[in-house]
Amino acid sequence: MKKNLLVAQSGGPSSAVNATLSGILTEAIKSPEIDKVYGGVNGIYGIISRQLVELTSQMHTNEDFKLLETTPGMALGSCRFQLPAPTADSRLYDEILNIFEEYHIGYFLYLGGANSMDTVQKLGQYFREKGADIQVIGVPKTVDNDMPCTDHTPGFGSAAKFIATSMLEIIRDSEAYPISSVTIVEIMGKESGWLTAASILPRVLGNEAPHLVYLPEVPFSMGQFINDVQQERKKHRSVVIAVSEGIQFSDGTYVSQPQSGETEYTGVGQVLERALVSTVGGKVRSVVLNVLQRCSGHLLSQTDITEARRMGTFAVRHALAGETGKVMCFERISNAPYLVNIGVVPVEDILQGGIKKFPLEWISSENNDLTQQALDYMVPLIEGEVEYPCKMGMPVHFHFDLTVGK
Repeated sequence: MKKNLLVAQSGGPSSAVNATLSGILTEAIKSPEIDKVYGGVNGIYGIISRQLVELTSQMHTNEDFKLLETTPGMALGSCRFQLPAPTADSRLYDEILNIFEEYHIGYFLYLGGANSMDTVQKLGQYFREKGADIQVIGVPKTVDNDMPCTDHTPGFGSAAKFIATSMLEIIRDSEAYPISSVTIVEIMGKESGWLTAASILPRVLGNEAPHLVYLPEVPFSMGQFINDVQQERKKHRSVVIAVSEGIQFSDGTYVSQPQSGETEYTGVGQVLERALVSTVGGKVRSVVLNVLQRCSGHLLSQTDITEARRMGTFAVRHALAGETGKVMCFERISNAPYLVNIGVVPVEDILQGGIKKFPLEWISSENNDLTQQALDYMVPLIEGEVEYPCKMGMPVHFHFDLTVGK
């Protein structure tokens, strides 16, 4: 008897998560072992609320799949809901199992970051203990690239490409006037510096900027920062700086945390801007890329989208092979030529691995720049351009009918 597959998305949006969904749908729809594919609206939270929609009949042509792949965001909606332990609320888990049985779900694929894999672990274990024949597979999705046990995560490559391109354009803008200036670019990364590291990619085209780079993996010194800027201003008319939002002082205090006399958090770029205005002087400005860096669909990396789609395809194959309580991962074989394998690791390895930090050996001894190894790692992840359909000059995006009851 055929079973149905349920897929849901969780955590923050990205530019590649729908490409993974496209890969899942492509493989599941053509599989003789799967009858229907359902989508959970707004992740596990929606599933608990019986917000399940049938997706199989909504994919009509190859163009539908391609359009879904180039649509940023979360086509099924998302949530940041964490399940309690089964021992804390067994009735909730019993209800989830009832829902799965009602919809004849035999395979559950959950797309999300490290926190979302907690749901994979809990449901996989609960189903096994209950003797339920339901395979649960976690599929990585995080632009932060901070999930352990995988070389990188789908979404990071496109986010890195957007950051690198934005940095290149900021460099051009800062060079336009014959006056001395300092531009601080604040980039996402509360606990890891992978996204900020992508700011150095313009160097592959011969650009010296960004001239200074600061990541949260190493302690930040305001005194050294001011001195670093002063030294760079002696060499460059326009100094461009990349900084992670989560940089911290040596005592663990965030640079953006309110200081003496302040009452509210301020973006780290503004904090550094004020510090330079009061000490170094001259024209200083800060730029915040904000959510654009994680969900930009007009600067997709072909490598990223292709890998995201393939990971979705392989996730279905592993579920059909009887794997459960596993998470998909990339294993890098080489940088040049760029080669990766797609495999699985136990979900416990992800949960116990903590946050994957940017390698300290890829950070300069002065803690204000990155090494060639960082470039070698990132370049393959942003390569290739993706064409996306437009209408009247605007990108066209895919939309599911998420009306419950279809």
